Order: sequence, then C-alpha cells, then structure tokens
Amino acid sequence: MFAMFKTLHSVDTEYSADSVEWCVQDDQHARYFACGTYQLVQLEQGEGEDDETTKKRPRKGRVYLYHFETGSGALERLQSIETAAILDMKWLPAWSSDSGPLLATANALGEVEIYELLADEKQLQKRTCLALTTASAAAEAPLALALDWQRDGDAVQLVVSDSKGNISHLRYTAQGELSVVGTWNAHGFEAWTCTFDRWTPQRVYSGGDDCLLLAHDLRTEQRVWTNRAHQAGVTCLLSHPQHEHHLLTGSYDEQLRLFDTRAMKRTLAEVNLGGGIWRLKPHPQRLDVILAACMYTNFSVVQLDLKDSALTLLGTYEEHSSICYGADWHPNLTEDDGLTHMATCSFYDHKMCVSSVHLGCVKSE
Repeated sequence: MFAMFKTLHSVDTEYSADSVEWCVQDDQHARYFACGTYQLVQLEQGEGEDDETTKKRPRKGRVYLYHFETGSGALERLQSIETAAILDMKWLPAWSSDSGPLLATANALGEVEIYELLADEKQLQKRTCLALTTASAAAEAPLALALDWQRDGDAVQLVVSDSKGNISHLRYTAQGELSVVGTWNAHGFEAWTCTFDRWTPQRVYSGGDDCLLLAHDLRTEQRVWTNRAHQAGVTCLLSHPQHEHHLLTGSYDEQLRLFDTRAMKRTLAEVNLGGGIWRLKPHPQRLDVILAACMYTNFSVVQLDLKDSALTLLGTYEEHSSICYGADWHPNLTEDDGLTHMATCSFYDHKMCVSSVHLGCVKSE
C-alpha cells in the first residue's frame, strides 16, 4: 500500500493560506474548490509591536474560487472576495436543483458568512452573515475557529467553535435565515475544533487548547463525557461517516488517535505523524483513506483498518515549507488505477498546490 504524489500547480495566494475545501455536491460542481486566507494587517511605521498591539491588529482575508479540470489538469482562479481573515470553511448542500451549493466560512470577526455558488456565472454570491456574539466596547469579539454542519429536515444545523472556548449552535433555513440556537462555554482556552457525530445527530464533539476532548448533547448543551488522553491541544476531529462509534482526533502532540466513542478510556489505534495535526479529510470514494494536514512537517495520507485496529502511513507530500493547514480531496477517483487529486495550502509561504495522487494497492472497505 502506498500513495504517490505529483504536483500539478503551485500558486501564490498572496495572503497566508489556511483552508481548502472541494465542492462535493455532484459531478458538475466537483470542478470547483475554495481557498481561504488569513493575513495580519501590517503596522504603520513607528508603531511598536507588543502583545496588546498584536491583539488589536486587524486580520483580513480572501476567499478564492478555483476551477480545476481533471482531464486536462488546467487550473483557473475565477474569483477573489475580500473578507475578514478566514479560519475555516465548509460546503453545504444546495437547497434544490434550482440553487447552487453553499459555502459557509468562519472568520476572525467572530462571524459565519454563507455564499452560494452560481455555476452559470462561475461566481460565489454572498447570501448572509451572522455574528456569533454581541461584543461590548470593552470585550473584543472572539475569532470563529472551526465549523461543521448537518442536514435537519428542511434546514441545516451548524456548530461553530471560537477563541474564547465557546460552542455555538446555529440554524440556517431554506429561506436564507441564519440564527443562533444556543451558545455555551465548553473550554478554558481556545476551542480549536468541533464536529457533529455522524450517527447521533444530537451529539457534538469539541476539542480545545486545554487538551480536552468533549462530547455535548445539543438538546441540553450539557457535557456527556470528558476525555483527557491528549498531551496537548486537540485541534481536529473526524466522526467517521462509514463506521459508527468511531472518532479520529488530531492534536498538537502529533498523535493521530482512533477512539470507539462507547469506550473512551483507551484508544483503538495511534500513529505519530510528526507535527501537530490540523485537519483530517477522508476521501469521498475511499472513506478509510484519510488526508492529514500536519502543521510543522507535511501532508500525510493514512489508511484506517478497523479489522486490525490499525492506522498506517501510506505516504507524505512534502512540497510545502511552511505551516501545513489546509487540505482536501477532489471527490472523484479512478478505480482501475487509484488516481485522484488533492489541494493543499500552507501559511507563511502563502502557497496552494493542486496535485495528482496515486493510491496504489489501497484496500477498499
């Protein structure tokens, strides 16, 4: 089993790049992906740099929309949208055949913004924006750090974590109304990540800089359990879409861990990927092949084998020389030769790459 990589494009994103998300709506929209950036505004000449000044420096960003053709390998940047700095983004499904897929972003002003992809115009159009909290003059709004979503009948539920340790539960309707259902404080420091349980809709997981992994009940906003297995901040979570009760976690402590959520006292498997793990993305066609953004080393591809309770490193992509934050798979894969594509991005070198990946001899579950 192995993964082999070939860089097709290396792009300067100008601002520091930290998130990449491929649209998985259908084959028509699989040509599109978005990249989010985060940039601290430069100080004016003569201004000193200290902790308080750094906190007050505005953070700006851009959302880029790209078009990629798997056949020719051609890449085109279609759009650049000026925004507050982007921390995370996720594609949401279209409401109907007459509307386009939606892109939700979490930004440094503590806001969630939602855009619609208009495929005919090859553009993103902003639909709504919501501030998670109402900040007083004395209290700066938290950064919205991560978001996740799930369908809820004729609406979409979202959860968002922020830099003050809060988790916010939002609801977005087909009429375009975005509202806060509830907010509660979950972590003593930054709540780096949050996700829905793919098998238990009322359960949400969160991870924070306090080294805690928590489970919450959305109906009561109460904590279900606390896990203290991580030796540093918990930075990313994956409730596996194919295997019930299985949760993967990434941490600044460099370990990728697999848990059974019914027995959280011990892990089922662990592997050290060398470098804090910021994102985990299963391939849409091979859900047990997982792309990991390992901040201080590289991007890694890992095989999950539940039969043997094992996590196996298949290959590493080492094109980037800065903090590896953003990564996602193209939704398509050629079964006969295991050919797929991925997009990756890194921070201080403001680089975004599109690569082909051969998943040779990888078992399909």
